[in-house]
Amino acid sequence: MDLLGVLPLDELSHGLANLSMFPYFDMAHYIISVMALREQPGALEVSRVSPLACWFSSMLFCFGGAVLSAVMLAEPVVAPLSNSTSVLLASVVWYLVFYCPMDLVYCCAALLPLRLVLSGMKEVTRTWKVLGGVTQAHGKYKDSLLVMIAIGWAKGAGGGLISNFEQLVRGVWKPETNELLKMSYPTKITLIGAVLFALQQTHYLPVQKHHLMLIYTVFTVVNKSRMMLTGSSTSPFAAVESAIYKTLFTGCSPYAALTGEVNKAFIDNGTSSMPTSTSATKESGKNGTAGNHTPVEGQSGSHKAKEESENTEKTSCKKTD
Repeated sequence: MDLLGVLPLDELSHGLANLSMFPYFDMAHYIISVMALREQPGALEVSRVSPLACWFSSMLFCFGGAVLSAVMLAEPVVAPLSNSTSVLLASVVWYLVFYCPMDLVYCCAALLPLRLVLSGMKEVTRTWKVLGGVTQAHGKYKDSLLVMIAIGWAKGAGGGLISNFEQLVRGVWKPETNELLKMSYPTKITLIGAVLFALQQTHYLPVQKHHLMLIYTVFTVVNKSRMMLTGSSTSPFAAVESAIYKTLFTGCSPYAALTGEVNKAFIDNGTSSMPTSTSATKESGKNGTAGNHTPVEGQSGSHKAKEESENTEKTSCKKTD
């Protein structure tokens, strides 16, 4: 990674590392977060019924990462809300997004060009949140790579990880939407960033911190812009995830998982079981037909008995005559 030090990108990486997030980038984060809450099913109705519950859900969307990381580090949960300036700014954004006359703020922010810029600025704040969580965990647990990854992941994607608790505030309970069951793209990209920054912090990744910040930020901003412009929600790591899953977590050989022989084996098993089922149906058919013939034989026997009785009656009549 010394190539970045030779190129003019070194100055850009230093400038990005010294960039202040307050107030513009933080405001963009608050706007996108509150808009994401408003677009949840039933959130607009909750804002009309209970503004307090709506405000609390908005604060969880805005400061969920800091709250979750505080819980994991056994720190006061209300510590992220101690910054009155940030809370006031987030509250103003919440009010304008939900209650602005004629929905002017939401309609303007929902325009694609402006939303594209705001989303890019929010991705910049993601880098600072992940790095802040990793650095905070490294200060307390210097040798624990797992703790650094967990805290960085929680601080960068806490709003999604505590989504079930946030839904309870709005009177919704959907456990199937748990991020651990089906992770969204922001949760995945935050986890990758936490791993990279934790490896860099423990010197397992030979790269300067400001260089890694530049690379990670550019990747997240570009990829988020691509997804918004194309309207695609497919993760760029889908192929890698599929290969890893099929190789390690399907219980079959890696070669069979990668070449599709697993499906072939299932198909072969299905076809081999077909003759057995057909033979069983044939045997059942034979039994059924045999059962149907039995009453016919009984009917023919009774018919013969009737004919014999009629013949005896005729012979007796002739004798009497």
